[in-house]
Amino acid sequence: MNSIHSSADIGQGTTIGTFSVVEEDVKIGKNCWIGPNVTIMSGVQIGDNCRVFPGAVIGAIPQDLKYAGEKTTVEIGDNTTIRECVTINKGTTDRNKTKVGDNCLLMAYVHVAHDTFIGNNCIIANSANIAGHVNIQDWVIIEGVVAIQQFVTVGEHSFIGGGSLVRKNVPPFIKAAREPLSYAGVNSIGLRRRGFENEVITSIEDIYRALYVHNNNITQAVKAAEMELPSSETKDLILNFIRSSDKGIIRGPF
Repeated sequence: MNSIHSSADIGQGTTIGTFSVVEEDVKIGKNCWIGPNVTIMSGVQIGDNCRVFPGAVIGAIPQDLKYAGEKTTVEIGDNTTIRECVTINKGTTDRNKTKVGDNCLLMAYVHVAHDTFIGNNCIIANSANIAGHVNIQDWVIIEGVVAIQQFVTVGEHSFIGGGSLVRKNVPPFIKAAREPLSYAGVNSIGLRRRGFENEVITSIEDIYRALYVHNNNITQAVKAAEMELPSSETKDLILNFIRSSDKGIIRGPF
């Protein structure tokens, strides 16, 4: 048997496996598969065509001693898969929600803490641990056993190698690896797979060459990139990301 609260809003075509619990104030979209032994707690909203595998716990209260019982939520987009024993905690008064976007894959034993926002088309591999207040932008891939410190931002289309400890912001379009976490080149393979043209990828490589290779001081590097490299939306996106990174960004390759 399973336990589904009478107030839960379950979409057409959605199935819920045995021994699963769905509490009050939960909304699950159409054509979802909720496997056996899943716990979906109050305040959770799940989109259409999602899959949730056994042992997952979605919407438990934050592991934050400042949490005082305020009403907060977890929001999960469409076409997202949540594998075995994933835990996603609801938000606090900081953002009032924890959010996972569309078309994401969270592999087994991933933990997503309170007030973290994960964008669309992200893949987070087994046993990654994401602390509170983290921003993971669109099209990010995080390999297994990665730990991300609270308040960090991971830029779009970036790739973080397995076993990494992420203590500073990771700029967009790059690969990050080693210990301490360092720039390991532009994520050119991922960008090509997603339809980026070669000239755009080359321009991204030029920007990061200016930032991480030709200049040791990041402030000087940003100024050099502004003055010496052609104007583009991509350049503006990267430089604005760095300017707004009050936690700083990961180190260069040397």
